Amino acid sequence: MIGLTIAGLDPSGGAGILTDIKTFSALGIHGTGVITALTAQNPSKVYGIQEIDTDFISLQIDSILKEYPIKYGKTGMLYSKKVVKLVSEKIDEYDLNIVIDPVMVSTSGGQLSEENFTKYLKKYLIPKGILVCPNVSEAEKLSKVKIRSIEDGIRAAEKIGPNVIITGGHLNGTNIFYDGDISIFKQKLIETDNTHGSGCTFSAAVCGYLIKGFNLKESIEKSNEYVYHSIKYGRYGTLNPLYKLEE
Repeated sequence: MIGLTIAGLDPSGGAGILTDIKTFSALGIHGTGVITALTAQNPSKVYGIQEIDTDFISLQIDSILKEYPIKYGKTGMLYSKKVVKLVSEKIDEYDLNIVIDPVMVSTSGGQLSEENFTKYLKKYLIPKGILVCPNVSEAEKLSKVKIRSIEDGIRAAEKIGPNVIITGGHLNGTNIFYDGDISIFKQKLIETDNTHGSGCTFSAAVCGYLIKGFNLKESIEKSNEYVYHSIKYGRYGTLNPLYKLEE
């Protein structure tokens, strides 16, 4: 079993492509990765971003997908409009099933996307996702709905969807899934600061469970449980996707 992540590099190991690969490994998936941007960050702050040339991103994608029979992947931080467009084209070229984590801002509040990024996401990438996984703030940007309640979240999901799940502790552990119908997933909240990379871990886990043959709803349920334990056993300000190694 093999999967692909297309995302940025977080040198702290708490988010981005490194945590995606850890999550794939924990689920028994061989993870491959395409780096879209280099960041200088830790769980507290984003210090800088170095873009990677789109020709080289394209070369990375081709080098992986021409070699391996990959059917499922996920996207994380894409940063620029031109990278969004490139990835959209590659999804079509290789007939990929993609889980989209529409990363725009880091957990610490650092900007991880350029201006007018949301418009390109909505036009080129969101329609191609088998699941879109925004947190509350990302869902507000994508839907232009201010989310202060579960009802607001449902309206936002219906505007973004189909096949969208709005995640995050901002709604008291309520994840809202829309696939034409609304499903509510309740998650116990943990009082902790070890939450850096939670969105990356969740979207990578959904991708991993889909690769393992579970349907979308089952993959979401299993990923919620997996993220809960990754937070429970987290450390250094981040989740611990490899928590089972320590049990």
